[in-house]
Amino acid sequence: MPVTRGFFGKKRPQRPDRLPPGQYDAGSSWPTLTAEATPRLDVETWTMTVDGLVGRPHTWTWRDVQALPASAYVGDIHCVTTWSKFDMTFRGVSVDTLLEAAMPLPEARFVMAHSTTGYTTNLPLDDVTGGKAWVVWEVDGKPLTRDHGGPVRLLVPHLYFWKSAKWITRLELMERDRPGFWEQNGYHDRGDPWLEQRYQGDP
Repeated sequence: MPVTRGFFGKKRPQRPDRLPPGQYDAGSSWPTLTAEATPRLDVETWTMTVDGLVGRPHTWTWRDVQALPASAYVGDIHCVTTWSKFDMTFRGVSVDTLLEAAMPLPEARFVMAHSTTGYTTNLPLDDVTGGKAWVVWEVDGKPLTRDHGGPVRLLVPHLYFWKSAKWITRLELMERDRPGFWEQNGYHDRGDPWLEQRYQGDP
């Protein structure tokens, strides 16, 4: 199973450079923040779709996704509400694997992630390809809990965590960018924690 290390080394305080500006180390806690009611997803009916500007729109069932080559991320996550959590291990499937099956068209430059709740978040295609993003269902050796997006969520760990949409069901490829839920409400379109791209107007 391929494993992608986080971008830095050991735990803080030995490596304080792992903490982006304005963030604090959440330690063993993992705060739970949600913009909508927490749904109950049935894995027997859940599906994952990649469509939009693709040559071959594709939908996977839970069993289909579980049968794909497994991949993992080991590293850190950062929330726009200023907490960071180090040395997490997420397991699932690389977004690259899903896109390979759907065959993105040359004009596709952005992605809209859709959740079963209606939540959306927009990302440049470059931020979910090249081993940078996953659809995950396991964290630190255990199934994702509902509060943290279980049974399955998007993981884009190099961006603020609102970009890692919970309860993911669809990736829509687009030629032009358009804002998702939080982006329509003043959050930055990209959300790089190292640049403190929290709100519209930040660098």
